[in-house]
Amino acid sequence: MKIIQFHSEILSFLFIISFRHRALIAPNNCQHEDDSTMTKDFAFKVSTLRFDETYQPADHTRLTTNFANLARGESREENLRRALRMIDNRFNTLAHWDNPKGDRYTVELDIVSADLDVAGNGNDFPAIEVLKTTILDHKTGARIEGIVGNSFSSYVRDYDFSVRLLEHNKGRSQFSVPEDFGDLHGKLFKSFVNSSVYKMHFSKPPVICLSVSHNKIYHRTTNQHAVLGIEYLPDDTSLTEAYFEKMGLQVRYFMPPNSAAPLAFFFFGDLLSDYSDLELISTISTMESFQRIYRPEIYNANSVAGEYFQPSLQHQDYSLTQIVYDREERSQLAVTQGKFTEEHFIKPYHAILTEWSAQHAH
Repeated sequence: MKIIQFHSEILSFLFIISFRHRALIAPNNCQHEDDSTMTKDFAFKVSTLRFDETYQPADHTRLTTNFANLARGESREENLRRALRMIDNRFNTLAHWDNPKGDRYTVELDIVSADLDVAGNGNDFPAIEVLKTTILDHKTGARIEGIVGNSFSSYVRDYDFSVRLLEHNKGRSQFSVPEDFGDLHGKLFKSFVNSSVYKMHFSKPPVICLSVSHNKIYHRTTNQHAVLGIEYLPDDTSLTEAYFEKMGLQVRYFMPPNSAAPLAFFFFGDLLSDYSDLELISTISTMESFQRIYRPEIYNANSVAGEYFQPSLQHQDYSLTQIVYDREERSQLAVTQGKFTEEHFIKPYHAILTEWSAQHAH
């Protein structure tokens, strides 16, 4: 199998662990919370799993998951160690004030899983998984809460894009999108963010950071933020933007200092005012590092985005990191997980989901 550079949506799928195996993972690796809250007839439960160099997948964890793939083999610990080191180095480069040696901060990462009990019978489905950052200040000894929302992944999103959208366009001469495309996913996401269990665990709304689209052109503006960097504007909207808008999120594009390309930041409220510099840096350092590993053609390019920028995965002038990853399975993963969602969530709970969605029409 061809082994190539750790690819771009690793984090989208990196932290998806089948609920059929989570019970096997939990005893050794997962800290479960007993907290849950009812949203009408739905109950969300939150659990966390530390992502560090000592992580080892359980024996029965699906080997097709990117997370397990990265963490197995002879170089597993070195791969994880290098990825975490990249994040810490980038964080300290951006948080350079009162940090002369560039080693003041360390970023801790936790995988946050939000499981959903639709029927109230104790059968949980892995609705949402994200990364949460915690910043360790070695100078003061403080532990600073970072941002939750990094590396957003969702089985329902896989179903929408890899199963439903494809089936909708079968036999059609022109591409189209179902009228209610993303409605259910958006309502589930907003229900979780507005729930008491979310507010119990996290003090601020999530921020989701993604790569830019290679189908659009981005124009550099004169607006510049000290941490987020230079703002870019796209020439058009996209299906991803429309999908995330149904989740209640707006988007802005910024290229942080010493970056090669802008990042897409999806957020509630005011991105520039609602989060501290260190919180923003925790998201930038985490997601830019993974994008450099995953999409080096764009984020580890040897030339920096100019006034007009169109990302390209065919770009040849880029550098490789020392982290290798088999990404040939990436395209199959979305389809596999989408069909899994259809079989274990969409079809069994169709009536309940339809009624619940209608009740949350506004």
